[in-house]
Amino acid sequence: MPTHTGKALFKYAMTAKNTFILALIMLAIGVAAELAGPFLARTMIDDHMLAIERPFYETTVPNEQTVSYDGRYFKRGDRFAEDEVKGQEVRILQTGTSFVFVDEPVTQTDGDRTYNSGVLAIEYNGRTDQYSAVKLAPKELFAFYKPELPGIITLVGWYFAFLAIAIVMEFGKTYWLQSSANKVIQKLRVDVYSHIQRLPVNYFDNLPAGKVVSRVTNDTEAVKDLFIAVLANFFSGIINMLGVYVALFLLDVRLGFICLFVVPIIWLWVVLYRKFATKYNTIIRSRLSEINAMINESIQGMSIIRIFRREGQTKEEFENLNNDYMNHQNKMLNLNALTSHNLVNVIRSLAFAIVLWYFGSAQLTGAGIISLGVLYAFVDVLGRLFQPITGMVNQLAALDSSMVSAGRVFKLMDEPGEDVTDGGMPRYKGNVEFKNVSFAYKKDYVLKNISFEAKQGQTIALVGHTGSGKSSIINLLFRFYDPQMGTITIDGQDVTTLPKQWIRQHMGIVLQDPYLFTGTIASNVSLGDQRISRASVEKALADVGATRILQHLPKGLDEPVVEKGSTLSAGERQLISFARALAFDPAILILDEATANIDTETEALIQSALEVLKRGRTTFIIAHRLSTIRNADQILVLHRGEIVERGSHEELLAQGGRYYQMYRLQLGAAETEAQPQTAGPVASRTAVNPT
Repeated sequence: MPTHTGKALFKYAMTAKNTFILALIMLAIGVAAELAGPFLARTMIDDHMLAIERPFYETTVPNEQTVSYDGRYFKRGDRFAEDEVKGQEVRILQTGTSFVFVDEPVTQTDGDRTYNSGVLAIEYNGRTDQYSAVKLAPKELFAFYKPELPGIITLVGWYFAFLAIAIVMEFGKTYWLQSSANKVIQKLRVDVYSHIQRLPVNYFDNLPAGKVVSRVTNDTEAVKDLFIAVLANFFSGIINMLGVYVALFLLDVRLGFICLFVVPIIWLWVVLYRKFATKYNTIIRSRLSEINAMINESIQGMSIIRIFRREGQTKEEFENLNNDYMNHQNKMLNLNALTSHNLVNVIRSLAFAIVLWYFGSAQLTGAGIISLGVLYAFVDVLGRLFQPITGMVNQLAALDSSMVSAGRVFKLMDEPGEDVTDGGMPRYKGNVEFKNVSFAYKKDYVLKNISFEAKQGQTIALVGHTGSGKSSIINLLFRFYDPQMGTITIDGQDVTTLPKQWIRQHMGIVLQDPYLFTGTIASNVSLGDQRISRASVEKALADVGATRILQHLPKGLDEPVVEKGSTLSAGERQLISFARALAFDPAILILDEATANIDTETEALIQSALEVLKRGRTTFIIAHRLSTIRNADQILVLHRGEIVERGSHEELLAQGGRYYQMYRLQLGAAETEAQPQTAGPVASRTAVNPT
């Protein structure tokens, strides 16, 4: 996996930085609003519910903050104005489930309290203080709570207000994070697909199409999950954790420091988890690519599989791949089971145990290190700390899988591509010259010291056995590859000095097995080029003789083409391919055994069209059926990467060499024996099309 995966992901995230920033701001606001709840609860408990045990003083000025009891008025001490006079101090204290009224100051309220026969006893540090007390009836107790109700109602209102803010912010955060992620993935997919278009042809020589498809679809989809689910959870988790720790330190610094032990544990956990998970996920993504490649290959070759009865073997190969994929998936499941909720629960229990043991025990023994409201709020906030941790832990598997997939995507994008140069060049004449060209795909040279010249309007035929170098010459002409030695020129200009797209702009090719795209017949002729009008499409099809053959189609030129033209015959597909080449009006035309798959009747139809197609163009023909190149201006006979013979059809027959032997084999020994080897013109007259 490339080391710069994180940087590359960050770079793509910055393409939607505005919405990402907005989502993070809403996330921070939502976290703050959500964490306000424990603080409101603390205030409610300490300042209102438990504050009834604070000192009360007798007053002569009744108002909404005073309590009427036994014909006297009392008000909590912290609610007197500076100029108000405080009367007799009294206390309301809880004993068990009851409250008592003590009509005098109480020195120490912490400790064990007991009430019996009008006497309140408070035991603290081995000393017992006793006070005269009166047990309060529920109605009397409520009178002391009544002044607290406005404050409690206000806090409840604030709680619901913050809850509404949190809900709105959660919706906004989720929406903007996901929309940002969709925007990022949209750009990533476009960039990956564009980069595939720029990759040199040799990159695809050893890489199955299914693996490339897996990079563009499955792996980018996993990266989408990274932005939508994983990063959303991790962003939320980190901001939540930061907010929780701020809240913990605001509540009590000692409690905050104690709970910091969670951070290094989580960090160590993630590091160890990814060490094992990355290894498994790398294999899982690789196996998934291989499965896609095999499925693609099997569908493409389904007829061959069935003809040769290889269904069983193909199924076994697929099952082996699928089993290996499942085994590593199970390893990931085991890893996730060992390192998910169990560890979270252990850390949570450990944190609660420490807090409750250290502070809760002190509170119960009367030491009063912190207030009950602070302890409640702290436990509430601490519980919220583990919610984002659980969310992040649940996404660890997806995080690692997404990072592995992202690494595969960016590895593909790191492959050097061909420079794309805008613009074009005027249509060249098509004078082609190879000068001492030698070329090797790897180590061994497949072309050795090739030299020839093709002038404008000439037809050059390349013949030879399989592996002789015919296709390699065409690959060099298209600049799919560049030679290691020698030069190739068009109109006297070295092709390596020209942008590849400019050269190919004026080249056309007709393959032995033409490739048709999903669409219509018309779109396959024009390939969507706006410069080629409907009339030009119709003329091109008419010129190659396709109109009569295709007229039986219900929708004519708008007949749908599906799955590489599987509903059309080989001849019909070839005619469309010829029309495509003619419509683009190339200066250099390559025919790769273009009539090999066409029946005799169709071949006769397009032979005259071929003459029209070749007129004024430099034409290269890769031929196996030698009868189709009798009129070529120059025939190059290749053998093991070298030109061993060259000349016209008659000249090569007169030489009686390799070309003559090839022609003799195709024409039939009986017929060629009647032809004098040296009588070129006679051979020319008597040679007939063997097909």
